[in-house]
Amino acid sequence: MNERKKVRVGVISDTHLDGFDDQLKSVITRQFADADLILHAGDLVDLAVLEIFSPKEVKAVCGNMDNRRVREKLPEQLIFEVQGFKFGLMHGWGSPWGIEEKILARLGDVDCVVYGHTHKPANYKKDKVLFFNPGSAAQRRFNSSRTLGILEIDKEITGRIIYI
Repeated sequence: MNERKKVRVGVISDTHLDGFDDQLKSVITRQFADADLILHAGDLVDLAVLEIFSPKEVKAVCGNMDNRRVREKLPEQLIFEVQGFKFGLMHGWGSPWGIEEKILARLGDVDCVVYGHTHKPANYKKDKVLFFNPGSAAQRRFNSSRTLGILEIDKEITGRIIYI
């Protein structure tokens, strides 16, 4: 019998860092130790931030606060599959009101929308789509806590917000 492996995905967004950060590296090493993949939902600010996640595989998109080099290197959105589920990864833009619907309209038919921009964690299902925002791991601008997230993909997709 072919047993399906549970996949763990570390999710982070809105790091807003000018480069490598030892404190965030320590958090990532601890929280994403058993992650099979890491998603960054934009607003890295600088490409050097991606080194924090090495040697893990990372999928990342650019955000509205990213510098020119990040925007040239990273796409605005990614669509990919994990364990037969279709994921859409996009930072987001504009007002936080209705942001999930705007992003879903842009991404199309997906099972999970991973986004950032609002700095507020979200983890809920609506019409069979999981909307997942890990919040901000580095800034307390719009919320009082620093957060990131874990997605687990098995027979379904489940998410968990982690307060750091």
